[in-house]
Formats: sequence, C-alpha cells, structure tokens
Amino acid sequence: MAKNINIIFLTRSYYPNIGGVEKHIYKISRVLAKKGYKITIITENTIVGPVNQFDYKINGVKVIRIPVGRNNWFKKFRIWKWMWNNKELLFSSDIIHCHDVFYWYLPLSIINPMKDVFTTFHGYEGYPVKRKVIIYRKIFEYMSTRTICVGDFMRKWYHANPTKVIYGGVDLPKKKNISKKNSAIFIGRLDKHTGIDAYVEATELIRKKIPDFTLTVYGDGPFKKLIEGKDGIILKGFISNLDSQIQNYEYAFVSRYLSILEVFGSRRYVYAHYDNPIKRDYLEMTPYKDWISVFNSPEELSQEILSGSRNKKLIGKAYIWVRNQTWERVANDYLYLWNKVI
Repeated sequence: MAKNINIIFLTRSYYPNIGGVEKHIYKISRVLAKKGYKITIITENTIVGPVNQFDYKINGVKVIRIPVGRNNWFKKFRIWKWMWNNKELLFSSDIIHCHDVFYWYLPLSIINPMKDVFTTFHGYEGYPVKRKVIIYRKIFEYMSTRTICVGDFMRKWYHANPTKVIYGGVDLPKKKNISKKNSAIFIGRLDKHTGIDAYVEATELIRKKIPDFTLTVYGDGPFKKLIEGKDGIILKGFISNLDSQIQNYEYAFVSRYLSILEVFGSRRYVYAHYDNPIKRDYLEMTPYKDWISVFNSPEELSQEILSGSRNKKLIGKAYIWVRNQTWERVANDYLYLWNKVI
C-alpha cells in the first residue's frame, strides 16, 4: 500500500547541507522510503557543494531544488511563483508536510483549503520572541491539518497546541570507545545561539587548574575567527558520522536536541549552555531535564568540571531513555500524524 502514497516535504534547506532540520528530514525520509513511500523534497537551491541539478535523487528520495535567486525581500515571491507553476505536483500528492515554511504553501492553501497540509515547527527565531512571529505561527498552525513541535517549550512561548511533541532521533554507536582524559567535544554552529563563546571561556578557566584540558570543536560559523589559535581549542569543522566521534571525549558541551540525544547514545554527560529564558526552557522543558547540567555562565561550567560532579547513574538513565528514540520511531510519529489521510 505504501508504494502508491506520495509524500512531499517542503523545507528551506536539505542534505547535503548540514544542520538539525536537514538531518531530521534526511533521516525520516530514508526510513519512509525504505517502507515503500514515495518521498519528494522541495527545497531551495542553496546547496553547499558541486551539485548543480535541480531535480535528482539522494538514497531513493527525490529532491527538487527551487532556483530562488538572491536572498532578499523578493525571494518569497519567486518561491510563490514556483509553487503556483507546480501546483499540480503538490495537489496530486497524498501528503504535503511543511518544515517551518508553511508560508511557501500559503497561496495554494487559500485556493484549495480542502487539501490536507501538515507542519513541523523546529526551534525558535531568537529572543525576545516577537509578537508577529507568535501570530504567524498560530495562523499556520490553524491552517494546518495537524502539527508537530520539536520541543515542549513552544507551548509556553508560542502558545502552540501541537498534535505531537518530539525531540528527534538517534543512531546508537555500534561499539564503545574509551575517551581521552581531560577532553571535551563541542558540536554545532559557531555562533551566539550555540554558546560556543561560553564553552571556550569555560575551557580557558578549566585549563588554569588542568593545563592539558582540551576542547575539540566540530562546527563552523561566524565565531570561528574568534576562537582560532586559542590554547586548548582544536578546530575540526563539520564532518559526517559525528556519532562515532563523541565517545572519544570525556565531556560533551552541546545545547541542541539532536546533539544531546547523540551524546546520550554515546554514554557521555551533557553540559548545556543557555543565555536567555527561552533557551533555558528549551533545555529544561524536556523529558531528560534531570539528566543534564544546564548553566548560563562559563564559571558555572568550569566549577562543575573541576568538582567532578558528573553522575554516572544519570548517564545510564539517559542512555536507557535514548535507546527508544530511534529515527524509525520518529518516522512512525509522522505516520501517526497522517493516519486519517493515508
């Protein structure tokens, strides 16, 4: 039955671009494709790399890239024009699912309000939360058949009323590695939202007591130049199969959902930074809030590391929980969302 069902995902960015949303969609698309569903990704052509085609397949998933042109105020009109010109493709599908970009589909939703459309809301747009963003989200939620929120904090900050709340999935490492003593790993984009500056400052404080302590950074971004050349900081850039790297380090400095789940799967402890109230709720309004350390200053983190307060029992609890957070389970959450349509 699945082989006759066509599913379209709309997303601003997709694999091989790197990011949490990109990985989320890539993983569930592969699971659904293996189940026999026909998956099409419609995304912008902002690909990083040598691929020039606008229409091709990645691991059995069809990818169509919209030539959006320059990233300016007129871009949305170019996207709307493309959507209008390809409305038969969308209207003939069984499922249309938007990932943060319901506005792409907005004109078509107005002319065909009976067509089911679903939305996943990923992350947040910054702090303080702007009232117009809350209003837009509520409108898009109302116009969607059902919705998913990645994180329960959205109920509080965006007044969301999702059908499902999820946190992503994980591929568990196939073998256990022994970590290097006095070492930490950071995973994420190098900007103010991931707290990389706080992690680096904490590393500098820790090194005053433990001179051989190192922080290996897997990521890239605008803060790269600020941390290049600092003692104890090893820059690696973005790489694939990061899951297998986490176990090589004693500590994990991460603050995004997918990275946290990957750390749990590697049986390491999470030290997560926040710098505003919404980010704190992002971390603490979770099923695993009691199994991680949440801090908002480099001094707090350095004191925790130096005091050796890591609790191995909490690492065990986090691992038991995360074993069930598979990408298969996330894909099934999507099927549950669509069940009355397909």
